[in-house]
Amino acid sequence: MIENAHALVTGGGTGIGLAIARALAERGAKVTITGRRLEVLEAAAAQAPGLFPQVMDVSNEDSVREGFARAVEARGPVAIHVANAGLAEGRSLHKTDMAFWRQIMAVNLDGAFLTIREALKTMHGLDWGRVIAVASVAGLKGLKGATAYTASKHGMVGLIRGLAADHLGKPITFNALCPGYVATPIIDRNITSIARRAGISEAEALALMVEANPHKRLIEPEEVAAAALWLCGPASQSVNGQAIEISGGQI
Repeated sequence: MIENAHALVTGGGTGIGLAIARALAERGAKVTITGRRLEVLEAAAAQAPGLFPQVMDVSNEDSVREGFARAVEARGPVAIHVANAGLAEGRSLHKTDMAFWRQIMAVNLDGAFLTIREALKTMHGLDWGRVIAVASVAGLKGLKGATAYTASKHGMVGLIRGLAADHLGKPITFNALCPGYVATPIIDRNITSIARRAGISEAEALALMVEANPHKRLIEPEEVAAAALWLCGPASQSVNGQAIEISGGQI
């Protein structure tokens, strides 16, 4: 079902989103990759056939509507939607102001809601569809020092489960991928942030994240992409409303 399908991946210019986009394109999908920085999207598209850049700010409703309209006009209804765009930044609750809280929620949770809603508008006329949210192990447990992030990812998992319940018996499935620490540019930024906040070296900050994964290594983006491909495969139709942990072990 992937071949010739139109897939739209938010946050598709880097990291997990780009790995998923490339994997789908290699299977023959026409993949719209979205993000806020056109130069990043164009650079990604130039390196992988089948990727098409579209500027979109998932926290802005008008931007989401316009971005989907352009993508659908160019490549047809969205059959596969990967809600991947997100912010990963920790802050203790007593240091969390309303602006920071809203920023995290606007991108991670509101962004998933807005983009899935627009995808479903085009998907309902199809006889097959897949919606995948890239959440986090923080959607399954509390992540120390990242209350807002944890709440946003729990919200994403709840959104997916609610949608799956709403669409039982229909040809669209809804699932969340919940990876642990993945080797992406977000990790690089978090290393610096954790080292500064905790007063430790960047090597020690990296070691903390590696140690948090049960198998004691960072996860590769391609491992998450493989799970997404499986959810889009021919034998996955009975997998629905799940939060699939990709962490190297049980959290």
